[in-house]
Amino acid sequence: MKELKKIFKFMEGYKRIYILGMICIILSQMVTIVSPLIIRTTIDSIIGSEPINSSIVANIIIYMGGKGFLRDNIWIIGGLLVGIAILRGIFLYFKNTLASKTAENTAKKIRDSLYDHIQRLPYEYHVKSETGDLIQRCTSDVETIKRFLSIQLVEVAGSLVMLVLVSSVMFNLNGKMALVSMATMPIIFTFAFIFFSKVKVAFEASDEAEAKLTTVLQENLTGIRVVKAFSRQKYEVLKFDEKNKDYKDKTYRLIQLLSIYWGASDFICFIQIGLVLVVGSIWAVRGDISLGTLVAFSTYVNMLLWPIRQLGRTLTDMGKAIVSVGRIEEILNEPIEILEENNVKPEIKGNILFDDVYFEYEKNKPVLKGISFSVKAGNTLAIIGPTGSGKSSLIHLLARLYDYNEGSIKIDGAELRDMDKGWVRKNIGIVLQEPFLYGKTIKENIKLSDPSIEDTRVYESAKIASIHQDIKSFDKGYDTYVGERGVSLSGGQKQRIAIARTIIKECPIVVFDDSLSAVDTETDVSIRKALNNRKNKSTTIIVSHRISTVSEADKILVLDKGKIVQMGDHNSLIEEEGLYKRIYEIQNSIDELDDIRLNA
Repeated sequence: MKELKKIFKFMEGYKRIYILGMICIILSQMVTIVSPLIIRTTIDSIIGSEPINSSIVANIIIYMGGKGFLRDNIWIIGGLLVGIAILRGIFLYFKNTLASKTAENTAKKIRDSLYDHIQRLPYEYHVKSETGDLIQRCTSDVETIKRFLSIQLVEVAGSLVMLVLVSSVMFNLNGKMALVSMATMPIIFTFAFIFFSKVKVAFEASDEAEAKLTTVLQENLTGIRVVKAFSRQKYEVLKFDEKNKDYKDKTYRLIQLLSIYWGASDFICFIQIGLVLVVGSIWAVRGDISLGTLVAFSTYVNMLLWPIRQLGRTLTDMGKAIVSVGRIEEILNEPIEILEENNVKPEIKGNILFDDVYFEYEKNKPVLKGISFSVKAGNTLAIIGPTGSGKSSLIHLLARLYDYNEGSIKIDGAELRDMDKGWVRKNIGIVLQEPFLYGKTIKENIKLSDPSIEDTRVYESAKIASIHQDIKSFDKGYDTYVGERGVSLSGGQKQRIAIARTIIKECPIVVFDDSLSAVDTETDVSIRKALNNRKNKSTTIIVSHRISTVSEADKILVLDKGKIVQMGDHNSLIEEEGLYKRIYEIQNSIDELDDIRLNA
């Protein structure tokens, strides 16, 4: 099966250990089938008077002191059976140890491969995927595969050996009794395979429902402050309850199928055991078989039924594992983003040229239409426009998070599409609208791009971002732990730390994607002034809705519905009729009203 081959691919380096584990369980099964033969010989030939048909067994008995000696010292037989049980236990111990070692290392390889692959997937994939679903695939699905390898798959070898050996021994003891002992085997086999086809679909449905439940939980915990702020607890509880109920229903359906299988297979197994006991007892009374043979068959039928009955569990876990492998393969089959496509890494100073650029997320639905403008190195470009006008999309193209469909984008004369993505992003620092801080200290967050950066540069960047004094006021200063996603900081503080983290990279191009809106006007002015006064001034692109933020830029683009409707500096744009002037007048009148209220 191709899914199993994919699992074996991750077992490289541990296949021999796993095979050794299978050999151990085979040896344990071979030792196990000896015990009923010893009991049969003891009942029929040592305690009873039946002749011993096997010369090998007869020689062993003679070597041990003869039938009379063993009859008088029956504890020797008991000791022999205990010794066989201990030997079987030793083989099972090594089987479990070797199989578990292989399973754990295989699971580690799968998790490493998944995490590495997810990191390399393009931005577009992460925009569309659900975080909860990815988490579930990296945890629950990997655990399912690990459990299958450590418990079920290694049992298959033992079960097959048990079936072959027990069947051979039974037919050797008594052919007719062997047929009676295997009468219901075809029914159990057929039932197990039919059940497998049903349960695989049920497992897949349960897995998907669990992934949706995990997504809801992850979203709620991540956005708990928003939930509290808008008093959405009741709605979130109802949403979780809906997904939880769906997961419960689909899992209950799975449990129903499992209950039907185990109940029905138990019933068939008990019928088979009863059939052996009834028919065997009648034949033993008639003298067709010996009492020892009946006892041996009673033991062997249980040995035979157990692996066949376990076939359903093995197929069940195989079904779960196949579903999990498929879900993991869906991620691993996603094409990764090649950061070094052609090793084109030109020197970047900051000259930018957009020439008739078109871009669309969905076919025939362009979000940028014929965008053309230029920015000189060291200058400041501002972009303003209503929501949905294409501002962030333009920034995504510049950072090569997406590639443009038509037109040309050049940085210092080099075509952007021909440049390595990794090189582009290394030279373009972006401060996002929604800053993300890791659960680390403030200093570690600012040093994220290079932990070896000197502390003096950290302080300088923090001063430019107007966050230095805030940090100094904390009890532990720069060693303050900010908590997961920076939850212990205000929105403005998080934004300014994110700005400092970007500034410290000293990129030739710095982009503020509506990231200054989280700070007050005075801080906004302070940050922009500090940026302009830097020695190695970068080309700065500011995306904003606030006129005061963009007013001092060398060039301002006004976007609307994916097109540049106006272009110029602040003074020229407020003189001409258009969107920029309307925004300016609206914001100016609001500021005047605020001043009147404050002075009233």
